[in-house]
Order: sequence, then structure tokens, then C-alpha cells
Amino acid sequence: MEALRATYGDASSDSDSEASSPPTLPTKSKTQTEETLSSRLPPPPLSLLDPPNALGSLDYLQTGQPSRVRSFPHVEGNYALHVYIPVNIPSSSKKEMGRFLKRVATFVPGLHVVDVDVPLNILCKEEDKLEQVALGREFHISLGRTVPIRVHQIDSIVTMLRQKLQFQKRYWIDFNKWEVFVNDDHTRSFLSLEVITGGLAEITKQIQAVNEVYKLHNLPEFYKDPRPHISLAWALGDLSGPLKEVVEEETKTSSFGGSLQNRICTTKFGGIECKIGKKTYKICKSPDEL
Repeated sequence: MEALRATYGDASSDSDSEASSPPTLPTKSKTQTEETLSSRLPPPPLSLLDPPNALGSLDYLQTGQPSRVRSFPHVEGNYALHVYIPVNIPSSSKKEMGRFLKRVATFVPGLHVVDVDVPLNILCKEEDKLEQVALGREFHISLGRTVPIRVHQIDSIVTMLRQKLQFQKRYWIDFNKWEVFVNDDHTRSFLSLEVITGGLAEITKQIQAVNEVYKLHNLPEFYKDPRPHISLAWALGDLSGPLKEVVEEETKTSSFGGSLQNRICTTKFGGIECKIGKKTYKICKSPDEL
């Protein structure tokens, strides 16, 4: 999909100022105009549809995708700001996690993979593809709300975030609990892994530092009682009731058990990043990179 975007460009824009108006074609016959358009946009190479080491055949993407809902209205000159810890799930945890997702998807067919937006029940037909697409990507622990900012705020925000967060010690992040979250306007439900024990204190301090930077820029602070997590799947609407019921029932019978001491997966703290529009800034490196 990234390769397709590189060929055709991304139809969405983080700022209306970045979007150029469509070119005005000279007055010609219908046949000439069609030839001009077709020559400007040749069909993509077939190899792009099935790149090596990517998602494999994309036939399952033809099933129709639900519409996305913006968390805030798009305004010309605004850029979306997101501060987060990047997380990669270790290979040793993927198989059992994949089985859990498969069982949940059986009872909640409306679940989709986060970011990729592929129906989870379709991926469940192939175990390798389920692990690769649903669990093989980079996930994010949010350290602040995703909010719109103006272009003149970018340098100041990035500079202050680096000043407050540049020195971070090495620590481990334990994901102990399957949990269900619903966004503020109740348009989406998320199946997530929550941090309950290891890493919680460190992440909480990082959230407080991000809040200080947000406050200085008149941006809304994070939730009062933050619950650090990564989201693996989503569904339209508020399905918190039935989804929680399924998750609790499946947790009892899974190898994870119901105890918070049973780690579902553990990862090293991987640094902090900040995405503004389409550009990613490194706020602090992983201690292993220092």
C-alpha cells in the first residue's frame, strides 16, 4: 500500500495549503482529453500489489472499507500532532496473541486491524498472515492527545519536547491486560493491550512532561487518569459491552490467565517520537541507541 501511495501520492492532506488545485486542461476533443489523462496516470506495476515481505495478496482489501471518522475537523493550515512511544511486539508473543485475536473475532465480526483497516476475521483464515498484518507492525503508546496545531507552533513544540524528554533511562514495558476502550465521541471501539505494572510509572512521568508542553501551547492535556496501552483492532460504534464480555471470557480460558502478573508480552522502551502532519520527529532515542 505504501508503494501505491508513492506512485500516485496520498489523496489526503494534513493541510489544505499543501493541496494544489487540479490542472486546467486545454480545450480539446473528448478523445484527446482522455489520451492526455491516461498518459499522465499510467497503471501501477502489478508487482506493487504483491511486494515481497509485505502484506501478500491484497484480495481481502476488496471487501469494502468502513469510513474513517476524524477526531477533529480538518482546518486549512492545521497539522495533527501525536506524541508516542513506538512499540513492536516480540515474535515469541505473536502466536498466542494471534490465537486470542482469532477467538475474539469469531464473536465480534466487525473488528478491523488498526491502521491497515483490514477485517480481522478475513485475516484469521491464515495464521501467518494474521501474525504478519495484525501483529507485525509498529504500535504506539500515546503520551498526549492527538490535536491540531498551527505551523508556527511546530518548532517550539518539538524543541520543548526534546528538552523535557531527551534523557530517559532504560526500562521494560509489560502488557498485562486485554482491555476495551471507546473514543470520546463513541464512534469507535478498540481492542487493546494495557500497561498495568512494568513501565507504568515511567510512562506516567513522560505523559506529565508532554502535558507541560501542551499547556504552554494552550493545547488540551491528556486524560487525568491515563491508562497507557496499544490498540490492535477497532470496530465502528460503541461495542464496549459485548466486546468486553467476550474479552473477559476468552481471557479466562487463554494461557494468559486472569492474573495481572501474567505478561501477555514485554518490550523494551523504544524511545519517543512525535508525528506532526506527515513528518516524524525523534524526541529521544532508545537508551540502547545511545
